[in-house]
Amino acid sequence: MNKIKLAIIYGGKSSEHEVSKMSARNVIDAISLDKYDVTEVFISPASYWSINDEPIEPLNVLKKFDVVFPVMHGQYGEDGTIQGLLKIAGVAFVGPSVLGSAAGMDKDVMKRLCQQAGIKVAPGIVLRKGDTVDIKKIETDFGYPMFIKPANMGSSVGVHKADNRDELASSITDAFLYDIKILIEAAIDGDEVETAILGNENPQASIPGIVRHKGHGFYSYESKYEDDAGYELEIPAKLSDDILKRVQETAVKVFKACECEGLSRVDSFVTRDGEIIVNEINTIPGFTNISMYPKLWEVSGLEYAELVDKLIELAIERHKRDSSLKTTK
Repeated sequence: MNKIKLAIIYGGKSSEHEVSKMSARNVIDAISLDKYDVTEVFISPASYWSINDEPIEPLNVLKKFDVVFPVMHGQYGEDGTIQGLLKIAGVAFVGPSVLGSAAGMDKDVMKRLCQQAGIKVAPGIVLRKGDTVDIKKIETDFGYPMFIKPANMGSSVGVHKADNRDELASSITDAFLYDIKILIEAAIDGDEVETAILGNENPQASIPGIVRHKGHGFYSYESKYEDDAGYELEIPAKLSDDILKRVQETAVKVFKACECEGLSRVDSFVTRDGEIIVNEINTIPGFTNISMYPKLWEVSGLEYAELVDKLIELAIERHKRDSSLKTTK
């Protein structure tokens, strides 16, 4: 049996460079070398591409692979840019395509798509660089605490929880260091529930899990990757069967509304009265050994190595489907 030529792309110039390296290492360690001929493709923070420390011309090299797994989080990896390059190269790749990646990455666009689909999201406003900021109106509209976040970042980079006016002002300033568009959202009192999605035309939802943060005020970058005691996971989530079902249905609905394929993780809040409010979608969620996406599928009956196999299978399936479509009349 011929092995599938698989490229694992990781690194990149986003602020989640180190997270990407951790995720890629876990994916590579889980892959069956009996099935795949694996090549590691590294992108430096300065955007230099290399294989075994040798520089490469990406477009020419990528065409040589059967499938590519871009294990890259955040900007230039999860926002449709590298997906566009892979589409041009004509190679199958894991995860949502250009549109789904771009829509899922931009929290403002994602929220608008969800609202149009009848999905509840946290109340909030969008500020763009140069806008006049009316602090008093923001305080009146949302009250404290509130969250401030860049529109196009992941792993909680640049995200702040503000409990007073001084924190709000400084958080806005910091968030604008990462993006020209930021969101200010009302805090939601409820459980933080995450659901993993897998599939193309007929996506399936995993058993949901709950993240309980400790000591950081919210599920921050530090609690995710630097403080082992900063959070605890409850998998499966201890919620009623009815709520679990509605969380799964909502997650699939978000996945479809954002035109995603392959995989994503949908993060929601479940309030005390059982209301489901969507926070965000992550189109290339973390794949480290502590990441929720693989953990949720493991509890749902799909081991890590099997999950990677399925993602590659879905990538090849979609590529064959898209390649069969007419491009001219």
